[in-house]
Amino acid sequence: NPLQSILSSMKHACEILTRDPEGGAARIPFKTFSFLYSYLASIDGEIPKEETEAFLHRIKEQADQQSGMVLLRNF
Repeated sequence: NPLQSILSSMKHACEILTRDPEGGAARIPFKTFSFLYSYLASIDGEIPKEETEAFLHRIKEQADQQSGMVLLRNF
């Protein structure tokens, strides 16, 4: 499943890029999350652009309530 593969990659990216302590929420800025997710989805080529946009919109709504940060639990 391409989406599961991308989400797994995004979890690793969050854990690598976060400034949270190990085992924390692994927060990263929405802008960074959006850039990486869009890039991976475009490389994969199997996820429709509309689906990518809808997913990022849902994530942004959550990030807006979390000081602009995306948490692992958000996806």
